[in-house]
Amino acid sequence: MAAQARGWWARLLAVPTVVALVALTPSTIANAAGTHDGPQTDVIVGYTDAAAAERAVAAAGGTTTRRLDLVDSVAATVPADALTRISTSAGVRSVTPDGTVRLKAAKWRADNDENSLYNIEAGNGAQQVWTTTDATGRTVTGKGIGVALIDSGIAPVEGLTAAGKVVNGPDLSFESNGAATRYLDTFGHGTHMAGIIAGRDTKVKAGKEDDPKLFTGVAPDATLINLKVAAADGAVDVSQVIAAIDWAVAHRNDPGLNIRVLNLSFGTDSAQDPRLDPLSHAVEAAWRAGIVVVVAVGNDGAAATRVSMPAANPYVIAVGGADPRGTTTRTDDIVGDFSTRGNATRHADLLAAGKSVVSLRVPGSYIDSNYPTGLLPTDKDQRLFRGSGTSQATAVVSGAAALLLQQRPNLTPDQVKRLLTTTTDTMPAADPISAGAGQLNIAAAAAAPTPAYTQTWSASLGTGTLEGARGSAHVTDPVSGIELTGERDIMGAAWTKSITARAWVGGVWNGRTWSGSSWSGSSWTSRTWSGATWTGNNWTGVSWTARTWSDAVWDGRTWSARTWSARTWSARTWSGCGWS
Repeated sequence: MAAQARGWWARLLAVPTVVALVALTPSTIANAAGTHDGPQTDVIVGYTDAAAAERAVAAAGGTTTRRLDLVDSVAATVPADALTRISTSAGVRSVTPDGTVRLKAAKWRADNDENSLYNIEAGNGAQQVWTTTDATGRTVTGKGIGVALIDSGIAPVEGLTAAGKVVNGPDLSFESNGAATRYLDTFGHGTHMAGIIAGRDTKVKAGKEDDPKLFTGVAPDATLINLKVAAADGAVDVSQVIAAIDWAVAHRNDPGLNIRVLNLSFGTDSAQDPRLDPLSHAVEAAWRAGIVVVVAVGNDGAAATRVSMPAANPYVIAVGGADPRGTTTRTDDIVGDFSTRGNATRHADLLAAGKSVVSLRVPGSYIDSNYPTGLLPTDKDQRLFRGSGTSQATAVVSGAAALLLQQRPNLTPDQVKRLLTTTTDTMPAADPISAGAGQLNIAAAAAAPTPAYTQTWSASLGTGTLEGARGSAHVTDPVSGIELTGERDIMGAAWTKSITARAWVGGVWNGRTWSGSSWSGSSWTSRTWSGATWTGNNWTGVSWTARTWSDAVWDGRTWSARTWSARTWSARTWSGCGWS
């Protein structure tokens, strides 16, 4: 209960406090009893079934005032004489007084937070893998493996500043024209993912990656290739994402990159057949080129029967999010209520930690400025942030793939998928469809023999429409109000249906110049792809923006299923579910 209370107060009060709550015993419940017409009392009702607990409160003449799903509880005001009745109702775990408490400061510790990467990596076996060696005698920490992150950029915050940690590919976002924003994460999402995949504090010593006082990602020595596509307001078109995927394929073998993993904490609500959808075709082309593509299933919850695109493609690794339920014990874990269920034909291949995951913060970014409940108030350096969703779970699995590929460089994407999905931990309390094969166990995957395995799904064609691939997500010119629709990309170039992925030639893609044509100079990374200014076209980057954020509703617990309005980069796209 104390650990649950810490999470609850940290989220609701957003001040550096910790509180201990004392559950009501039968005697205190009896002493509190009165009459139904008498005084009301505020309580916290812990549940095993949220809906049943709310019904119990209502049946007793009370009112539920707030959902506290982070700690499997609801806040309620109830008749004082109804406490016994509520506490013994089906679906109710406990009844706790919600009274005045004394608060005192306490320092956040990774080893005391079930959602820290330290505890996530202890639970999924990453820390165990870090003590093993590859065929060359190097410890298995992702060394030499490039993970391409197609997202909102990566900021140079502690944990991502080591020499060679981040390599900037071309900035394909609408912020690429500005020297102050090029490559950087003005939204806050990409840096959170980067930290989970391969963050490593500069003070982390070799062999001491499991130090709880320092920040360490799942594959702490992997290289991150930063492919920025989203701007600070979330504006991005699906053509930019496809262009980034194709760039990763074209440059996967560039010196120093070795792109073996592609992370897409992203998805659209395209309803096209994945064999036809252009975005699905792009990720399949990457898969066939030897890149393990890891994709979020989306955050539409248990009622959703369709996973996001391109997770719908059967070749890629589709990832759902697990909820630890406030403990470090994995046997009681369930599927996060945000995680898209899918159907018997296509659902998550496996789950990884996705609830309130602690990773790196970008001070001043959109998320940081607008959702302060994601801050860890007892983190004295204020460098960490909580996020929930299949985005975070996807990043965990991308890190796991990097570890396996360092251990066995000759693994094919199909073999990596087979290793990860046949060595999972079972989830007795989870829905079998949305849980897929179970929860990630990296240590078991690393210890398993190399499987002889080849997927034989029908090959995609990519002959569907670009407009269909967008689903409901469109960008808009703020001056004219015109939306980008139809069969043209952000450069205004016609989208020609093709059975192969489009090729990059220098900075040219689909017949137009999207970026510079070579590597140049250095910044806070070891290498940077040269920038280019988009000119001579009405559809250039700076003219685009996302639609309004007015429908971006955060309910204090998580991102609602329909976070952004239907006319912008919607909840199904950047699928980080919540920041709290």
